[in-house]
Parts: sequence; structure tokens; C-alpha cells
Amino acid sequence: MIKFVNVSKEYPNGVEALSNINLEIKKGEFVFLVGASGAGKSTLIKLLLKEEEATTGSIYLNDIDITRVRNRRIPRIRRNIGVVFQDFRLLHNKTVYENIAFAMEIIGTRPKEIRRRVPMVLSMVDLSRKASHFPDQLSGGEHQRVAIARAIVNNPPVLIADEPTGNLDPDTAWEIMKVLSDINAGGTTILMATHAKDIVNMMKKRVIVIEDGKMIRDDEKGGYDHEIQTI
Repeated sequence: MIKFVNVSKEYPNGVEALSNINLEIKKGEFVFLVGASGAGKSTLIKLLLKEEEATTGSIYLNDIDITRVRNRRIPRIRRNIGVVFQDFRLLHNKTVYENIAFAMEIIGTRPKEIRRRVPMVLSMVDLSRKASHFPDQLSGGEHQRVAIARAIVNNPPVLIADEPTGNLDPDTAWEIMKVLSDINAGGTTILMATHAKDIVNMMKKRVIVIEDGKMIRDDEKGGYDHEIQTI
């Protein structure tokens, strides 16, 4: 599903953001990516999304070496990955329904399929009653549920969640984790970057730790390393 082989990333100023990363994430896994701010988590995600290019090594997504694909193929590669951000990134002039539908419209989905699929994902994230609401009428947790629905509406096999609970209170954070767990149970592979120690420790999923650009730990049913500095 996802495979990094001897991947390093060095920026023009000489800073090495990632050094010789080797990892494999199988279909259907739920993986936490943890580490201090600046450790390299965001760079790893950007490489997977083709927002940055690896200096050396190969990155495979569904057996395709995405480090070698041409620029014109990048949009098609990205359709395999849904992304959820900490700051939601909703369109404030569109309703909940329209925000989710927009993700389908931009890839040319037929209106009939949009009308079928959007109510389905709204139900999955328990927001059917809020379909006609605008973002400024929603709570923080509801914002994130919309963002998740938008990320999965095109049925991507992989979902990247970049600090999805970072702006939420603990109770709401657990509600979001329940939604993500349900999505994962349906077969979607999830890679979640987080500083949420309690969530990582309670869920006992696979944990990959990045420190100073190096992968220092990979535990099948791990916990958060309490020595990791989150600031």
C-alpha cells in the first residue's frame, strides 16, 4: 500500500529533514506517526502527497513509484489519498453539503453520483441534520467531521490525518477518533500524525516515531514515548 525505501529529503539550505527512511504500511492498517515538532513528520506527509520531492530513495503507493511519475499524473495519484487537517480548511461560503460535494465536482464526478454519495458520507459522520448549515454555524468537532467526510467522499484507499484532534477538547477528540476508527474498520488505511499522547496510548495501534529526521521506533501495538518533546 505505502512503502518508503531509503528515502531522504535535504532542502537547498543543507537541512536534512528526513534521513534514510524505510517503512511499509499495509492495506487496512491504522498507524500513528509521532515525534516532536520539526522532527520530520510533515515532510514525510508532503513527500507522500507529492508536495515535496525526495532527494534520494523511492516511495510506493499501490505499487507505483510516485517519485518517478510525471507532473501531469500527480492529480491522479492524489485521488488515492484523502487528507484531514488540524485547521479544517472548509469553504466558508458553502454549506456542509456543498463543501463535501465540491471535492467530487473538482474531479468531474457526475451530479447523480454526487447526490448519491454525499448523503451517505454525511450519515457516516453523523451530520445529516447539518447538511444545509454553513461552517460558522458548526462546532469545532462538527467542522472536523465535515473535513473527514470531504476527505473520504471519493473513496480513497488511504486517509492521512494531520493533527486532526489538535484544536479540539478531549471529549470531542475521542468522538473524532471513533469516526476515524469506523472508517478504518471499513478497510481504509489511515496514517495519523499526532501529539495526542492519551489517544495513542489508549488505542494501541501501530506507532512510528520520527526524531531528527530518522525513524527511531516502529511498534505494532505501541504507546506514545513519554520522552518525546511536543514543543
